[in-house]
Amino acid sequence: MKKEVIVISLGGSLIIPNDIDVNYLKKFKIIIKKHSKSYKFVIVTGGGSIARKYISALREINLDYHMQGLAGISATRMNARFMSYFFGFEPEYGASHSLKEIKQQLNKKGLVFSGALSYKKGQTTDSEAALLAKYFKSKFINLTNVNGLYNKDPRKYKDAKFTPKISWKEFHKIANLMSFKPGQHFILDQKSSKIIMKYKIPTYIIGKNTNELDNLLKKDKFKGTIIEG
Repeated sequence: MKKEVIVISLGGSLIIPNDIDVNYLKKFKIIIKKHSKSYKFVIVTGGGSIARKYISALREINLDYHMQGLAGISATRMNARFMSYFFGFEPEYGASHSLKEIKQQLNKKGLVFSGALSYKKGQTTDSEAALLAKYFKSKFINLTNVNGLYNKDPRKYKDAKFTPKISWKEFHKIANLMSFKPGQHFILDQKSSKIIMKYKIPTYIIGKNTNELDNLLKKDKFKGTIIEG
């Protein structure tokens, strides 16, 4: 039976919030390996604290968004290569830098890691992942450091209201209120919200609890936000 492809955007804040979160990554690896009999995975890594530190330093010396963006891309690719090592892949596999490489490695191994594929204004690893979900006609899972969509940051506000389900159109309205800048940290950025809305990609936002990812992949109930309809 042909395996379903799942595209995951693995937030850099989960890989390296400040230091590398080895405990989280061990649990993540167990879940992905567990479900590799049923799915093929494309995992797109964010830049995390490394990207933000690079970008902040370049901003401090007044280099433009283009240079800041290139630094962020380098961090996402470094994280993708690190994740491939973490999963025990041979060094020559590294991280895929093109759609062609992703397809080749997915056919060979059933699991591929990628950072940002290219620099375009407003492009992020979230939007790269959304485009890959469009290409593979797959579901899109966004893993981040909060367990879904809230009306404000639940880490700062105890009265933050959780949204279990929202339409593509309504979610895009929320994402579009922000203006883009390299290194921005939002649950899912504007460009990806536009892509998932345009191509009607079933999208799921899940937090750090890997049990919820396990439940989603098992098609059980999970704590997170569904974006569709």
